[in-house]
Amino acid sequence: MGKPAGTRRKIVESAMMLFAVDGFERTSLADIAADTGVRGGSIYHFFGTKRELLEAVLETYLEALVPHVMAPAFARSEDPIERAFAVLDDYRERVRSTAFRYRCPIGSLALEVGGEYPAARALIDRNFAAWRGAVRGQLEAARSRFRPGVDLDGLAGLFLTVMEGAVMQSVAEASAAPFDASIAQLRTYVTVLLRKRQRT
Repeated sequence: MGKPAGTRRKIVESAMMLFAVDGFERTSLADIAADTGVRGGSIYHFFGTKRELLEAVLETYLEALVPHVMAPAFARSEDPIERAFAVLDDYRERVRSTAFRYRCPIGSLALEVGGEYPAARALIDRNFAAWRGAVRGQLEAARSRFRPGVDLDGLAGLFLTVMEGAVMQSVAEASAAPFDASIAQLRTYVTVLLRKRQRT
């Protein structure tokens, strides 16, 4: 049981990397076989088609979202609003540490295959919804600090939109400056939504 599970995991992890770097369409199962050292026939034992492998990749991203993306960021602060911004800080570090080659894998796959494969589209939607939900949970924890009527669902969606756009611009310009400018504007907007401090 252990060896087949390990082989499947190796295939999925390779696909995650190659899809992120080269894209889904340009990555072949032969590329994955060469990267993993797993024979092509063994890949077909686990995944009948490349689309099935894509779905496994998206399911893996969904499972990893909280433990590998959200939890480490949330652990660095006790302030829920700062926790939400810490998530964005981590994306900045991924972009910077990869010499501006990092792209959000879900965003990239959404652009490439989202309109082509309904099953993949549904999993992409679930990934985005889970991302927004995790950030919204932090904003909800700070609800008393926001002005009445603030749409926290919409605000969580804005966090996602700003992150995706900031990553794209920073990669395009090979600079953290567009990322930092985008996050600064988001911080300004969030500050506007907070209740005004009472004068003492």
